[in-house]
Amino acid sequence: MIYGTGIDLTELSRIEAILAKGLRLPEKILTPAELAVFSRYPVKRQIEFMAGRFSAKEAYSKAYGTGIGAAVGFQDIEILDNAQGKPEVTRHPFDGPAWISISHTDTLVMTQVILERGNL
Repeated sequence: MIYGTGIDLTELSRIEAILAKGLRLPEKILTPAELAVFSRYPVKRQIEFMAGRFSAKEAYSKAYGTGIGAAVGFQDIEILDNAQGKPEVTRHPFDGPAWISISHTDTLVMTQVILERGNL
């Protein structure tokens, strides 16, 4: 049974501008494991990765029903790619499965998260 669903749309230019200012967005949004992946990428891919993880965590918080805040923060959610390159929610506060999709265009990233509880 679906507990919640959330979507988010983020402009890559918004993330690019924040990163260009030298603000510490990656350290705020990304877990240590995500930061390790982020740091290996060239700048263009860092922007896409950062925007994707930011958007995905926003979508997760909407599916969870709280938004980002006291109940769930960016560091409470970890999204890493599996061996095939598919993003998976590897750590999160919900007690059931979390399903995620991240899609990019040249200017936008769109994410969807579905939280599932109980039997199908």
